[in-house]
Amino acid sequence: MSAHDQLLVVIDPVARRSDGESVRIAKDVLCAGAEAKICLPDTPEEFSRALARRGSRRLVVVGDDRALLRTVTVLHRERELARGPLSLVPIGAPGSLQVAHSLGVPRTTVAAARAVLDGVVRRLDLLVDDSDGVVLGDLRIPAVPGPTTTVTGPSVWNTCRSLVRTLVRPDPAHLAIRTHRLRVEADGVLLSDVNAPVEGVSVRSLGGVAEVTVHPPSAPPFHTDARTLTVSGPDFRYRADAVVAGPVRRRTWTVRADAWGLTLPRELPSDD
Repeated sequence: MSAHDQLLVVIDPVARRSDGESVRIAKDVLCAGAEAKICLPDTPEEFSRALARRGSRRLVVVGDDRALLRTVTVLHRERELARGPLSLVPIGAPGSLQVAHSLGVPRTTVAAARAVLDGVVRRLDLLVDDSDGVVLGDLRIPAVPGPTTTVTGPSVWNTCRSLVRTLVRPDPAHLAIRTHRLRVEADGVLLSDVNAPVEGVSVRSLGGVAEVTVHPPSAPPFHTDARTLTVSGPDFRYRADAVVAGPVRRRTWTVRADAWGLTLPRELPSDD
């Protein structure tokens, strides 16, 4: 990226509140290397309007996985993903940046900001469902415990409930493996039906196909590749990246190969 390139830097409000110093560093590096217009949206509506008005500027998002997912979702629904690549400077708690790092975005603010200026665009797959939702990283069906974007505030009831859980021995029934009656079809081929309960299904798009893994309760998991995946059954929830959605009774996901571009370092960081 040359010094004459123009950037639209959209800074997520969560990043501004949680780590103002890292936000300042990101702005300094970006503004030193290119002409940057800084946008500070406070609401989802302002965020969407900023994306719509970016013109020819290259889009840079400063925030966590949720900010990146929100950006890709908006651009996908507006059919604007092909208009230009995105860049991300990840700022947030470590648990909120797992998707960004899995895609190859550097872990430090300075390295990520420099990659925006000097990196290369890599085309990535997108997993799109029949409600126009998107998945950048992992899909879990049904939703498994872990961090989500639907966190409720503290309350006396939640505090008491947490205390009881730590003091009372769990019921053995809660320690048993939980199974789910799901019908799983990959490219129209039946992988599992409701009469053979499964622990769950995990999916990740890579190389233009979805890598589907079905987890039976008492047998090794089995894998297949597909371009479409349909799951149906009694009401179930699913986790798309860090977002839990549902309940639904049927959902179909389709792989869109090379659907979007993300600016990454010329040499991807190792996992070490």
